[in-house]
Amino acid sequence: MPVPTGGLDIKPKTWMETTVGFCSSSAPVVGRNQPLKKEKPKWKSDYPMTDGQLRSKRDEFWDTAPAFEGRKEIWDALKAAAHAFESNDHELAQAIIDGANITLPHGSLTECYDELGNRYQLPVYCLAPPINMIEEKSDIETLDIPEPPPNSGYECQLRLRLSTGKDLKLVVRSTDTVYHMKRRLHSAEGVEPSSQRWFFSGRPLTDKMKLEELKIPKDYVVQVIMSQPLQNPTPVEN
Repeated sequence: MPVPTGGLDIKPKTWMETTVGFCSSSAPVVGRNQPLKKEKPKWKSDYPMTDGQLRSKRDEFWDTAPAFEGRKEIWDALKAAAHAFESNDHELAQAIIDGANITLPHGSLTECYDELGNRYQLPVYCLAPPINMIEEKSDIETLDIPEPPPNSGYECQLRLRLSTGKDLKLVVRSTDTVYHMKRRLHSAEGVEPSSQRWFFSGRPLTDKMKLEELKIPKDYVVQVIMSQPLQNPTPVEN
């Protein structure tokens, strides 16, 4: 027997709408799939950002996002599509999306769904650079960072979490700059300072910052994003 609708015009849901509706109580019902729009999002970072800092922020997202939810093959497809989109290869980005059966309810990669109804959200910094991008500092500028006086400050251990998943405690001094701590990490793990990006509480740490100025609480973790594989470490110099 038909169920009374009280005069309302109720249309049957599609399979995708029904699946997504029950997938998560907070997930909206997916509408009709739309083609990827060519317009890039415009956004402003909370702080002026260099190209290297933007790359590190993206690497951190792509390294961690697939570990929490969603399917790895979809994350891989979204990463490839985002790269093609930013490179202005719109046709390739659309082909990747179609090939992975990804649905874009609003024609944007900031919100999309796979064929099982899982929701994926890409931050705008993975799709376009900020409007307040600044130029990268040259390697020559790091030569202007003075060496701290010998045995100045006090010795302590700094907890680091590398993008490889490795945790370690690095012996540093309170008067060390971030650049000098990068050199210590290079001695311990074989990663060039120029290939390291340090973050604390989501904020990038610049080379000239001193440890004593950062006021990092004891046992708090500094994240290090590395853009090169680990090499054979060399002995740490005291």
